[in-house]
Order: sequence, then structure tokens, then C-alpha cells
Amino acid sequence: MENLTHSLTGLILARAGFDSRVPRAALLCILAANAPDIDVLSALGGASVYLEHHRGLTHGLLAAPVLALLCTAVARLTTRGVFPWLQAFAAALTAGLSHLFLDWTNIYGVRLFAPFSGQWLRGDLATVFDPVLCAVLAMFALWPTLGKLVGQEIGSHTRYGGSSARVALVLMLVYFGARGMLHARALAILDSRLYDGREAVRVAAFPSLVSPFHWRGLVEMPDQYRILPVNLLAEFDPDAGRVLYRGAGKHRASQAAAQTEPFRALIHFSPYLFWQTGADLVPEESFTVEATDLRFGLPGEGRFTAKARLNSYYKVLSSEFRFAPPGQYPRPR
Repeated sequence: MENLTHSLTGLILARAGFDSRVPRAALLCILAANAPDIDVLSALGGASVYLEHHRGLTHGLLAAPVLALLCTAVARLTTRGVFPWLQAFAAALTAGLSHLFLDWTNIYGVRLFAPFSGQWLRGDLATVFDPVLCAVLAMFALWPTLGKLVGQEIGSHTRYGGSSARVALVLMLVYFGARGMLHARALAILDSRLYDGREAVRVAAFPSLVSPFHWRGLVEMPDQYRILPVNLLAEFDPDAGRVLYRGAGKHRASQAAAQTEPFRALIHFSPYLFWQTGADLVPEESFTVEATDLRFGLPGEGRFTAKARLNSYYKVLSSEFRFAPPGQYPRPR
């Protein structure tokens, strides 16, 4: 998830009970809820380095207590008097784990067992930015302020925030639980059909930006990928969508490009990689190779794509990885 959702979650966790036991609990929980994203510094090494290291070591379960302790130490430096170390550490650890949970829910995924394992785990329940979840969290985060304003008008001395924060956390879990059931339904629909008389090797369903009933289905066949719309409120058509024929990944130019850093990072990251090869303007003099992560875009869109140019001897002349075409930001999916 993006940092606004992480920050709102940290704030709500603080109000749900920690703020009565820990001084500056809101500041501590917001800091801890964003701490794993310190790996953003890897972007200084370029897009492919960022792809390789993002959501890795700092997003692992092993690093969670370490980051929580560091955030607790920062909170101690800003607090006078007696400081409840244990309660503050518990608050920071809870907020830090909320970051890992939220990152797991989306299609990007997280490496929870780093550094011992580089396996990516993901729920495919939500996009990297979920506007519905963000709006609900923002509403509950603002509720105490609105409640105080109303209370001042009517002369009430009621304390606002704790109950609404707990309700928000319950609603978040219910929301992801509901999306999980709808995701399972989308997968079952995709897996129950035959495609050109054949069963799928594997299927995946990626969420839409807003509607929980619309999913972008991906069907992997031995020789092709199929990108299909899945509307849980309508009849599914297994012949709709787009067919992408595989095989370019075995081309000699693709195999040479796969040895470069940008392609290695993308290969490790992507479970659904589509390869394209083609000749440049002067046929047989040079080749271009592109590999696209189908979770985030289609071939030709330039999203989550590695690209290389090779000469006629299959020597790589240049290679790069891009999250989005030049001048554009990655589009949430």
C-alpha cells in the first residue's frame, strides 16, 4: 500500500488503545507504520536496484522487531519523564506488522521471510492504492475532530476516537475478508473453464481500482497467456479478452538479455512475465527484447517492463527497467 494508507492505519491503531498508555502514541505508530519503506533509499541506485530491494529485508518478519525498537527509541528521545518502553514497543511492533499485512494484500506482494528466503507472497486482494479503503480510514481518522467540534457546540465533554478507531479496524478486516471471498470466486470461475478445449496451467485474478466485483483474469496456457475480464455480476465469457502467444522467451536474444541486471531483477520479481523480440529499423543488424510483468500492464504499455537492445551477434548494447513510460507515473492496478 502507499504511505497515506499506512499512516492512517498507524493513527487509528494509536487511537484504538495505545494512546492511553503510551505518550505520543500517534506519532510513534505513524512512524512505525511507515518504517519498512525506508528501503526507498535503494531507488538512488536506479529503477532495477529499487525493484530488487524494495519490500525485501525491511519488509521481513525478522526486521519487524528491529524497526519497532528503533522507532521506540526515537519516540523516547522526544518524550520527557517516565517512558513505558514495553507498551511503546508493542505499539510500534503492531503498527509495523500492519504495514506488512497491507503490503501482502495487494498485487505487488512482500518478502516476509527475507533474508532467508526471497519468495514473494501476495494476496491479490487489492490494488497498490485502494481508494475505498483509504477513504474509509480517512473518514474514521477525521471523526474525532468532527466529534469534538460538535461536542463543543452542545457542551458535551465526551472523549472521541477510541471506539471509532476500533470500529475502523474491524471494518478493515471485514473488507479484506470480503475481497478475499470474491477473489476466490473469480479464481474458481477462471479455473473451471476450458480454453480451446484445454485446461489452464494456472490462473490469477487481479483487482480493479474500485469495484470488488470486477477482476482482471489471467489464464496461463503452455503456449499463450489470456487476459480476460471477470465480472462476478455477469456471465463469464472464456473467449473474451486478449490472447498473448508465448515463445519469445526462448529466443537467443531474450536469453542474452536475461543475463543483465534489469532483466534479472524483473525475472525474480514477476511470476507472469511476457517476452517480446523484434528487429530494429535495420533488420538482422540489431534486436530489441522486452519483458513485461502482466500484473501491472500489457505489452507495449511500458509498465513494469525491462527492455534491451542487442547487436546481430546477440551482444547486449543497452538494457533498462522502467515502472512506467518516460514522464508517466505507474498506474495502480
